[in-house]
Amino acid sequence: MKIGIGLPNQVLGTDPAAIPSWAAQAEQAGFEILGTVGRIAYPGVMDTVALAAAAASTHSAELLSAVLLGPVWPPVLLAKEVAGIDGMAARGQRFDQDLGVYQRVWKGGRIGDGPNAAVTPGAREIPLLFGGHAMASYERMARWGTGYIGGSVPAPMVASSFEAARAAWDKAGREGSPRLVALAYFTLGDAERGRSNVWDFYSMLGEQFAGLVTGGIAIGPDAVRETVTAFAGLGATDLILNPAVGDPQEINRLADIVL
Repeated sequence: MKIGIGLPNQVLGTDPAAIPSWAAQAEQAGFEILGTVGRIAYPGVMDTVALAAAAASTHSAELLSAVLLGPVWPPVLLAKEVAGIDGMAARGQRFDQDLGVYQRVWKGGRIGDGPNAAVTPGAREIPLLFGGHAMASYERMARWGTGYIGGSVPAPMVASSFEAARAAWDKAGREGSPRLVALAYFTLGDAERGRSNVWDFYSMLGEQFAGLVTGGIAIGPDAVRETVTAFAGLGATDLILNPAVGDPQEINRLADIVL
């Protein structure tokens, strides 16, 4: 199981200027994956902006958007932005249509009636991970994606989602197995601040869910190790540990435990 670290783009109070150095330090510490959490209605840094900053500051680390709300974007714009980063009810129906647009853009197809493509020559088809719990989410993953990404909840609550993803993959006749990416929050420094930050981010989903995510933060070295073991036991291929605080010292603290 590969272990990555999140960028602090949605940690309350994060200085956008700190993201490039966070990304560079994380890669130097040995993390192979750098993740983001996307949300527009929150005082954070847009996930595509954070990923672009990370792309400009790193050499080989994989960039992974753990939460990107595709349907809120114009599809051509999102496909173009993601390709650019990679080179350095009705909403569900809209998303299915958008996925086809992404593929056409990444293959260099023309946009509208004009003669031009939206991306540079040689752009690749970006690997897509899908989350969600509706059957349509698993079906989209099996049709369009390379794997499934779980929610930021304790490992036992992710198990059924991983099983559903595997079942949808097999039903669709896909070869091999889907990539299964797990998410968890951690803090190795200021635990109270970490809890407060995570609660603030998820409070708009209600006290029950905010409490669930906040209660699942891996606080301290032992809890981090237990989290890694729990998700490895589910067969996760990757685990992204998202920081609950934006202190860059968290990077090396985490690396000393999990790498």
